[in-house]
Amino acid sequence: MRHPELAEPAGKSPEPPAVQRWALITWPAFLAACLLEALVFSMIDPGEVHWLGHELNASRQAVYTAAFFCFWLIAMASNALVLWMHKPAQTVNSAINDRIAD
Repeated sequence: MRHPELAEPAGKSPEPPAVQRWALITWPAFLAACLLEALVFSMIDPGEVHWLGHELNASRQAVYTAAFFCFWLIAMASNALVLWMHKPAQTVNSAINDRIAD
């Protein structure tokens, strides 16, 4: 049996806390970036990477690092979009109705 103070209001879906939302965005994105890094650089030699038609004058480690952070940012954007789109219609509509009422 649930405690009455912990009961959710009718029609309202609980919003996860900010720390939990951050974890839901960053942790899966980190794992995806690791996988992408392994897949991409198993097929591409970072010493032969060209950018806009010019040879990249960076060490292999710099290319690995830059690519990892790019993969991580793209995956975080994807996860944030999924979390944003997962909001229930009641939450979105109540926010719009609150703005209209003001």
